[in-house]
Amino acid sequence: MSASGGTKAIVAALGANLAIAAAKFVAFAFSGSSSMLAEGVHSVADSGNQGLLLLGGKKAKRAATDEHPFGYGRERYIYGFLVSIVLFTIGGVFALYEGYEKIHDPHPLDNWFWPVGVLFFAVIAEGFSFRTAIKESNELRGKQSWSQFIRRAKAPELPVVLLEDFGALIGLVLALFGVGLTLLTGNGVWDGIGTMCIGTLLVVIALVLAAETKSLLLGEAAGPEQVAAIRAAIVDGEGVTRVIHMRTLHLGPEELLVAAKIAVAHDDTAAEVAKAIDAAEVRVRAAVPIARVIYLEPDIYSEAAAAAGPDPEATPGGR
Repeated sequence: MSASGGTKAIVAALGANLAIAAAKFVAFAFSGSSSMLAEGVHSVADSGNQGLLLLGGKKAKRAATDEHPFGYGRERYIYGFLVSIVLFTIGGVFALYEGYEKIHDPHPLDNWFWPVGVLFFAVIAEGFSFRTAIKESNELRGKQSWSQFIRRAKAPELPVVLLEDFGALIGLVLALFGVGLTLLTGNGVWDGIGTMCIGTLLVVIALVLAAETKSLLLGEAAGPEQVAAIRAAIVDGEGVTRVIHMRTLHLGPEELLVAAKIAVAHDDTAAEVAKAIDAAEVRVRAAVPIARVIYLEPDIYSEAAAAAGPDPEATPGGR
């Protein structure tokens, strides 16, 4: 993901959520709608989440140190995981609690036009933010479905903003449902039910985000297309005859570590082997620019070792 694209989507979402949060709290003050209060807290949580994503992006740009020789690229994953926790605790749990209280102590809405007007305004603002996130994501999504894009994206920002905005739009529909039925029936229980639905939605989205960012924190390999491109780039048929086995690991969204054992001719001199390794590294970086940290270990390919069982990431018949 381009950093500029992710930042643009985050800033658009942050601006929309700050404006929406202020409007929702005003509507709650005039109407007493628990749906408005839950949605207001939801927007505040989303604003905090976008702030966390921006902070994580800034911290990830720090240069490598002796203590952290591979840099700080994974800071973005950490802050992405924090977003899921904030969304769960502040947004989801609070909405569930507020809905429960409203169901047990229902009361009609005052000044109903405030929540209805604010909800329609929020739909427009969230729609603008969602449109920006979709536009930025489409530049990277390619032929992947949206679920595949969210599962496979190595940068957390766009999937987080997409899910947040999608959840916000669904939450607004649920809030309209609760407020509308309360106005039609005069029974405040419907406002509480709408609030409970919003809380459930936020908890589900938070759990999905937590699962995806947890995988990134644990360390994910390059995608299948990148792995194939790296293998093809390493082997030139002369200095390097095959990849015996290989490991890849994302050090950050735009930084990939490649470690491979490669087969060289048994009669190559040390100088020839070093030259072959240097050339292979140049080819790999040209094929996959984010492969910035490369370790290649030369070895003599053994048919006997290959017959004993291939490495899980080895090429067919590998060592």
